[in-house]
Amino acid sequence: MRRGRTISLFLLDGSVTGAIKYTLPNWTGVVYKIPRNALDICKNLNDDLKQSGVYFLFGKTKEKDEDIVYVGQAATRQNGNSFLQRIREPHCKAIDDCWNEVIFITTKDKSWGQTEICYLEHRFAKLATAAKRYSIANRNTPNAGNITEEKESELEDFIASSKIIMEILGHKVFTPRDKSIKDTLKKDIVYLRGRGAEAIGILTDKGIIVCKGSKIRESPVPSCPDWVEKLRTQNSEHIKEFVLTEDISFSSPSQAAAFCVYGTANGRTAWKTETGKTLKELEEEG
Repeated sequence: MRRGRTISLFLLDGSVTGAIKYTLPNWTGVVYKIPRNALDICKNLNDDLKQSGVYFLFGKTKEKDEDIVYVGQAATRQNGNSFLQRIREPHCKAIDDCWNEVIFITTKDKSWGQTEICYLEHRFAKLATAAKRYSIANRNTPNAGNITEEKESELEDFIASSKIIMEILGHKVFTPRDKSIKDTLKKDIVYLRGRGAEAIGILTDKGIIVCKGSKIRESPVPSCPDWVEKLRTQNSEHIKEFVLTEDISFSSPSQAAAFCVYGTANGRTAWKTETGKTLKELEEEG
């Protein structure tokens, strides 16, 4: 059985859209979520931001408007600064102009040195790469450095709590895509057939996944909305000859259906079970 967790947050500048500090009871970690335009406000607010830690720059790519992240480390410097100084320095072309939010992870007890932040930077970058939800801006995977088994075990526990907070903050950067169709209950598999599409979907608590191998309509229907055109453009790298080469997640059945048929669609009637029941009928059955 899953246990409840308490997460405390503090609005550093009194605004819900500004910098926010997050902590968990009985956890040495501290997490800061800071919009890019709030960095100057933070420089005199908290000494935690001058400590060693690991940070994540989040943004959208200019070309495809896709999620992108850069994983970095900030070590304490002789002038007493770390994160707040490092964050203003160049990183790489892929992220420097497009990031809009940074999340900084450090500790309450100022216990991290170079060994800890190197290992955490390495592990966070590996987890983000494996999850395949964000484009990774780092040119190379950070080096893990040399670490003892005892310290590795300690830091892995720290990573587990960090992942919880990161998802709460709206970034599923460490969360792999949902289970594949072979691991899915039969009742959660649905189909969309017609209007130029032959697609298979998996219902999830977050929406619906259109599965790899699904055929989608080749040309847009008359008066195809701009947002559907944008969906096609954003996922063009996962389409070859109008067949999906990867699973693609959507927030709703209607969004997924519109993507498949290249035009507006009612997902509650477009998607059906193997026996022909629509999602609307399933909902009405309770």
